[in-house]
Amino acid sequence: MAVAARREVVRQLQGLGLSERRALRLAGMSASTLRYRPRDDGNAGLRERLKELAGQHRRHGYRMLHSRLRIDGWPINVKRTYRLYREEGLMVRKRRRKKLPVPERQPLLRPARPGEVWSMDFMFDELANGRRVKALTVVDDCSKEIVQIVADTSIPALYVTRVLDQVSAERGLPQVIRTDNGPEFAGRVMQTWAARSGVELRFIQPGKPVQNAYIESFNSRFRDECLSQHWFASLSHMRSVITHGETTTTTAGLIARSAMCRQPRSPRGAASSLAPPRLSTHQLRCKGPGSRSKCYESWGQRSGG
Repeated sequence: MAVAARREVVRQLQGLGLSERRALRLAGMSASTLRYRPRDDGNAGLRERLKELAGQHRRHGYRMLHSRLRIDGWPINVKRTYRLYREEGLMVRKRRRKKLPVPERQPLLRPARPGEVWSMDFMFDELANGRRVKALTVVDDCSKEIVQIVADTSIPALYVTRVLDQVSAERGLPQVIRTDNGPEFAGRVMQTWAARSGVELRFIQPGKPVQNAYIESFNSRFRDECLSQHWFASLSHMRSVITHGETTTTTAGLIARSAMCRQPRSPRGAASSLAPPRLSTHQLRCKGPGSRSKCYESWGQRSGG
């Protein structure tokens, strides 16, 4: 119990009729402590100036405030500043990181058919002038087909919903979209869009990118075989490489991944009766013709010939 609180207890006991000596014994305080009157320490002006500086610079600690006091001409050491800083309660509160609710962990199962589950993520790169570029990648978890790749200097949540609306007009939307807990995906704008479009947003646990392994695998290949192989002079150049680049994709190469997915394979020699699926809107050229890269194999778009 603090000294001030003990003094108050003694006064209350005295008010109940107890003698000072008995009240001091019950409160565990000496008579000299009870009768002590603090003297002026001569720091009234320093305290006022310290509180004024703390109000002007709210994120400054006692060392920065001490430096400003010394600049003002106060001949004090840092220990004195720290003592007054603590007595006045000027400590800077630490900004604690907001804890996000941990979603229920769900197993990463491969969908039974294309168009059922998509995965989305962001990638970052730089142009030749040093400007940062952000790329939104969308991949079908079953067929590994590239649903959409969009590059821009800024892609907020509203931008993401417009891209998905454009894709919806061309090929429809999936039942589930799996993403991380980024602000573009977990914000109010995306939640409102998902409720309006009838799409379930499935979030992975924070710091667990392995729970979104399909899009992470694609991003790794996209980085190694495309972004790292080009030096983009401008944003339009980057979009041109992504959108209008040459490709070694054939319809037969997509049938093996997109149409069959996890269905049992046909007997050897038997002709497949599955109809060819529609090709991806965006087809990438990672390396020049004749390259032996396995880039398209991991994306489900390697040539079948």
